[in-house]
Amino acid sequence: MARASLDNAAARRLFLHRHGLGEPATGPASGKDLLAVIHRLGFVQIDSINTVQRAHHMILHARRHSYRAENLRPLLERDRTLFEHWTHDAAIIPTEFYRHWRLRFDRNEISLRAHWKKRRREYEARIGPVLDQIRACGPVSSADVGDGESRGSGGWWDWHPSKTALEYLWHTGQVMVTRRQAFRKLYDLTERVIPAAALAHVSGARDSIDWACNAAIDRLGFATSGEIAAFLAKVTPAEARDWCLSALEQGALIEIDVSGADGSNRSHFARPDVIAAARAAPEPPETVRILSPFDPALRDRARALRLFDFDYRIEVFVPKAQRKYGYYVFPVLQGARLIGRIDMKCERKDDVLAVTAFWPDARVAIGKGRLARLNSAIARTASFAGVSDIRFEKDWLRA
Repeated sequence: MARASLDNAAARRLFLHRHGLGEPATGPASGKDLLAVIHRLGFVQIDSINTVQRAHHMILHARRHSYRAENLRPLLERDRTLFEHWTHDAAIIPTEFYRHWRLRFDRNEISLRAHWKKRRREYEARIGPVLDQIRACGPVSSADVGDGESRGSGGWWDWHPSKTALEYLWHTGQVMVTRRQAFRKLYDLTERVIPAAALAHVSGARDSIDWACNAAIDRLGFATSGEIAAFLAKVTPAEARDWCLSALEQGALIEIDVSGADGSNRSHFARPDVIAAARAAPEPPETVRILSPFDPALRDRARALRLFDFDYRIEVFVPKAQRKYGYYVFPVLQGARLIGRIDMKCERKDDVLAVTAFWPDARVAIGKGRLARLNSAIARTASFAGVSDIRFEKDWLRA
């Protein structure tokens, strides 16, 4: 029997639909409706950079234009239907999934203790006192622990012992982020943050590996075993490969060829109904959306290049003189195409969104209609960011 195949247009349509970008960005964006959006995505990445709005807010606004930053806090801090932890990076995750993070906690405990090496006893000695402080005094930040300890400025190897102990407690699930103040994490005992019903659910390692792989393939639509492993960064590549082969044998997955933007084909795993699912996926609207650099549809840069022929790199850590575009440049989506990237920043003192440049893809014509949609997207972004004016730099349109 000939292997099933997805052409590039169908693959893009299915992928964007699974990531909530295949339909109009309308509808309510708070409470249970917002939780449903995050559940559909699986997680929303957090990042500290705030040139316009933080990454998690940009991600949600791209899918619901009515979303505002204040809509998220009640779910995290009051309802506790979301919690903050780690996928491939810091992320906001549905609390319904919490039981599957125990696998990560167990593995983190082994890897972090091994990482401590010569300073292991020093760090271990601070775990109990930090826990006791939180138990007695309530939520703490890293600045609240380790009074009198020498404070470095580097990574794990340079943190003072109590900060290292605090991060260890978080990465192993003994404390959780209860809220953020000025984006600084405040930690409390896990039983004070995660609802009792979620804590009561316990899953074994095999169950959590199975859940993580299913969660990945259902949200990606089609994937290699490596992409399945990387989606939540919870299972190893070997575990994902073994899971795929087992699911293939059981008929839960099939192998298909997916066409890239350059016409080449690559083998992927998918559900048996993938062709029908791709046919049923809606054609994305022609609305222009400004995406976060950490949008889940773009997080896998190699996949974005293969599917969309869009080569994106964050240049935050590139010396200014060597940047091709800018410090923090936003990808721009229209329909099923990534049409370019835009450099803009809120200058809150002046109540303005400063647009430095828009670089369209070389194959994209900037006619009046597309330019009008781009300007509408910029205006929506300014309103979302809470500034009342827009300033376009001279020659900002690099068409």
